[in-house]
Amino acid sequence: MILAEKIIEERKKNGWSQEELADKLGVSRQSVSKWESAQSVPDLQRILEMGKLFDVTTDYLLKDEEGIAESTVTNDSGKGLRRLSMEEANSFLKDNDSFARKISLGTFICTLCAAPLLVIMSLQKGGIIGLSEDAAGALGIVILLALVALSLIFFIPAGMSISKWEWLEKEIFDSEYGVDGMVRSRSEKFTPVFAKAVTGGIVTIMLGVIALISGAVINEKDEALLIGLTGVLLICCATGVYFIVKAGIIKDGFSKLLQEGDYSRSEKSNKLMKIIAPAYWMLVTAGFLAWSFLTNDWGKTWIVWPIAGILFGVITVVVRALHKEE
Repeated sequence: MILAEKIIEERKKNGWSQEELADKLGVSRQSVSKWESAQSVPDLQRILEMGKLFDVTTDYLLKDEEGIAESTVTNDSGKGLRRLSMEEANSFLKDNDSFARKISLGTFICTLCAAPLLVIMSLQKGGIIGLSEDAAGALGIVILLALVALSLIFFIPAGMSISKWEWLEKEIFDSEYGVDGMVRSRSEKFTPVFAKAVTGGIVTIMLGVIALISGAVINEKDEALLIGLTGVLLICCATGVYFIVKAGIIKDGFSKLLQEGDYSRSEKSNKLMKIIAPAYWMLVTAGFLAWSFLTNDWGKTWIVWPIAGILFGVITVVVRALHKEE
């Protein structure tokens, strides 16, 4: 339990409102509200006064379940590490939520971009629209390129807005008192939301796969039907990816602040992975676009992404293993 939670608990034990506690401490109600929501930390004098009011020790108030935060850690060069304040942590989480929305929308549009082409080709082959095959293909390509351009409206501003927080991914830092507790509390509350988003995303993608397989079973020779259902599959994939990416970015934000998982101190010192990751995904993207435009078979080329994701996971495991052996 962190300081914010203890203030709430002790205040309620005494039957006081936030305003009543604020009057006793000589502060505003807004100050107490910020303490209890972990947006700020009371100064030492206020903590001493609360200890007397609540009839508890200051050690109890200051120590969370994982102990008092350690003093500033030093890096190999002996210089003090950068410290993350409570205000910075809250500001980052707000920016990261916005970043998650923009990137997930951009990813949704990119994943979806070939669906209109497939739907138009399906309608053309089914005789529903009176266009030639070349005209239908050209219209689909125009829409595809327009959607790719639209996705940049989300990707570019999102990248620019979050760039000021890149140091959280690259630098080893220390956190001021209360930051880890606040972040961990919010992370735990988000865990069930993350699980639902990932589950819902996977189920949505599987529904698209089931629809395509069902169409093949019903009539595998109906080209218009199969092309249309491939478009439906892409729509399902885009929707599922939207939920998974958005939840994943928000979860990653907590990991960055807590320096856990891919953002642990040991991972930040893994220079090789920082070089491999961007180069790998640039090659995958180039390969996907080259294959797609050369074959014009967007209904199949999307398979590049799940295969690339699996291979990247394998590469990551191998590189981390080599890094640990050094």
